[in-house]
Amino acid sequence: MTLRPAQVNMKALDDSAVGRFWAEALGWRLFRPGATLYVGPVGDFVWPDPVTLGINVIRVPEPKTATKNRVHLDLATTSAAHQAELVARLRALGATPACAGRGEAPWTVLADPEGNEFCVLEPRKVHRDTGPLAAVVVDCADPRAMARFWNGATDWTLHEVTDERAVLRSAAGVGPYLEFLRTPDVKTVPDRIHLDLLPYPGDDPAAEVARLRALGATDLDVGQGDVPWTCMADPEGHEFCVLAPSA
Repeated sequence: MTLRPAQVNMKALDDSAVGRFWAEALGWRLFRPGATLYVGPVGDFVWPDPVTLGINVIRVPEPKTATKNRVHLDLATTSAAHQAELVARLRALGATPACAGRGEAPWTVLADPEGNEFCVLEPRKVHRDTGPLAAVVVDCADPRAMARFWNGATDWTLHEVTDERAVLRSAAGVGPYLEFLRTPDVKTVPDRIHLDLLPYPGDDPAAEVARLRALGATDLDVGQGDVPWTCMADPEGHEFCVLAPSA
């Protein structure tokens, strides 16, 4: 039994506008497979995508607070010229400069039209085969503890763990990375962005949820009511969902 990260879940006041922005930003397209909007690679719609993490954009009534998101996306570039071109194109799409408090850095920090921070990274060899989405990055107090939980919770492989950061990636060696970075700030508001995890066909979602509780996850009631997924939080309070298994 195990779980796979299936998608990035992103809340939005205007799901269509946010979905269009991220589709243009990543060179992907929009799908409306059900009640929510999905941003995924160009081509025939496949869910869950076998390589990358698509973005499921969920309409909510609450706007983002002024508090910096503790989960953000990093975008990959292939050259300095590509980085500069991508930043300019994103600005034209409605992105705005954002300060992430890290001082001078070779990457550029922007925010999407609803204020969700993200980074356009300088070219890095480690991201040469990730596709446009380089990483999902999570601020945390203890990367080692996060590595223990998420390495146990999912079938992704732990690539690096130090006091400052932990890095996981699909065992197939494809798609984006999942990074946990040590930061001094603490979690004060619900995450605007979180991961959705998916059991493999034939696995028992209730057993998976019980296994996550044993690893240190807790159940969350966010007013979801009677739904086929389970809302949980990791040991530092980062929300995530365990979805109903695919057929």
